[in-house]
Amino acid sequence: MERLSRIDMLIDMLKNEPNDLFLNYALGIEYVAELSLLDAELQFKKTIEFDENYIAAYYQLGKLFESQLKNTEALRYFKLGLEIAKLQKNNKAINEFGEAVFMLED
Repeated sequence: MERLSRIDMLIDMLKNEPNDLFLNYALGIEYVAELSLLDAELQFKKTIEFDENYIAAYYQLGKLFESQLKNTEALRYFKLGLEIAKLQKNNKAINEFGEAVFMLED
């Protein structure tokens, strides 16, 4: 399936379920793959608005800003995600966010 058709499919699905976390997050991932970076940023932020504990969206925002050399913004989202991961006692996410922070602060 072509990526643009996946984007269209996700947009159609979101018409019926606009608050679905996974669909919103998945649309952000597809926008990243299409290099629609502003759309991706807005989609990940929208996901976080629906659920401020959805740590995957923080990680993707951090990576998105890191890819644009916006390290201050990247660190902000990595550190926010790290704090949430600690509250969730999610060791895998703690390690991933910790590594991301370390690489940018090094």
